Amino acid sequence: LTTEQTIALTTTQVAALKTTQLAALTTAALTSLTTDQIVALTTAQAASLTAARAALLTTTQVAALETADVAALTVSAVASLFTAQVTSLTTDQVAGLKTTQLAALTTAALAALTTDQIVALTTAQAASLTAARLALMTTAQIAAFETADIAALSSTAVAGMTTAQIAALTTDQVVGLKTAQAAALKSAQIAALTTDAFAALETADLAAVSTTALAGVTTSQAAVLTTSQAVALTTAQAAVLTATQVGAMTTDVIAALETADLAAMLIAAVGALTTDQASSLTTTQIAALKTTQLASLSTASLASLTTDQIVALTTTQAASLTATRAALLTTDQIAALETTDLAAMTTAAVAGLTTSQISSLTTDQTASLTTSQVLALSTASVASLTTDQIASLTTNQIAALTTSQVESLTTDQFAALSTTQIAAF
Repeated sequence: LTTEQTIALTTTQVAALKTTQLAALTTAALTSLTTDQIVALTTAQAASLTAARAALLTTTQVAALETADVAALTVSAVASLFTAQVTSLTTDQVAGLKTTQLAALTTAALAALTTDQIVALTTAQAASLTAARLALMTTAQIAAFETADIAALSSTAVAGMTTAQIAALTTDQVVGLKTAQAAALKSAQIAALTTDAFAALETADLAAVSTTALAGVTTSQAAVLTTSQAVALTTAQAAVLTATQVGAMTTDVIAALETADLAAMLIAAVGALTTDQASSLTTTQIAALKTTQLASLSTASLASLTTDQIVALTTTQAASLTATRAALLTTDQIAALETTDLAAMTTAAVAGLTTSQISSLTTDQTASLTTSQVLALSTASVASLTTDQIASLTTNQIAALTTSQVESLTTDQFAALSTTQIAAF
């Protein structure tokens, strides 16, 4: 048949052609078929198109194929389609592709799919994408995936995504990630998430991120961590947070950390707490700090602790304060120490207290000092005691004073002593 004769065929005649007759049409005759004639093709006729014949179709003809006919094309025929033919496919045709056909598209054809075509993909088609195939897609294509399709990707495929592709994910897509997908993310991929995307990670997904991958969290991401996400962190994850990551967190996030997680944190990470972060710790968190963590707080952070936080210290924590660290406490902090905590301090720590710190002690605190602690006081410290503090000393404490300490007492201090205290010397 000539081109003119072919074009003259009615749609009924075209549909009646045997597959052998269709295959016998010349290249010119095949490419001259009108869109109506293409629409008239049967699925059997479409299925008979060889790879070579399919590659001859014009983009207009390809776009005219019925979805059932496109789905009937052989895998080799689909593999032969060139980029322009593939991009001419309608969204309905794309959605009708079998997963084996989608997998047969050339690398160039796959990367050429329009965003509308990507949107048209079914969850089954998305789920069929291998890691190698997904990694070939452009960032624009990745961003065009429907959230359900992203959620349908295999964990292996997600793990194979490039950092550029990860950075292209929308917040909605990130929210839609499955826990298993989040668990498959690598350190570089975590670092590639935009701050909005990172903040959008669901708590269960963040908790599923491996400790190795968590190392990828940037300071910008740490700064947008939500309180809900902070609560969701596992103890194992908290234990690998770096000083840089912790230092970038907001005070609300620091205050939201679970006590077990805080206690599991690296000494360096706790030591990185800023004064604002340290003072934002809850009293429960303060009491949960290990003595090594408490010792790691910077001088400024230690001095920034509120009186409520000081009250929350355990006797073990108080006992761990070195003379140098104790001497850094403000007079308000010293006055806030519970009597049992003060009594738990080492004699060296008490001996290292400044005269200002000593004179700031409450009478209850003064009376709670052990005799060993009283003995450790310098003569200057004894002389700095207020008359009320002197009057609060127990007879055992008075009896423990050395000759040098007694000689350092001022006349006002002596005047404040009761007869019972005098008798205790």
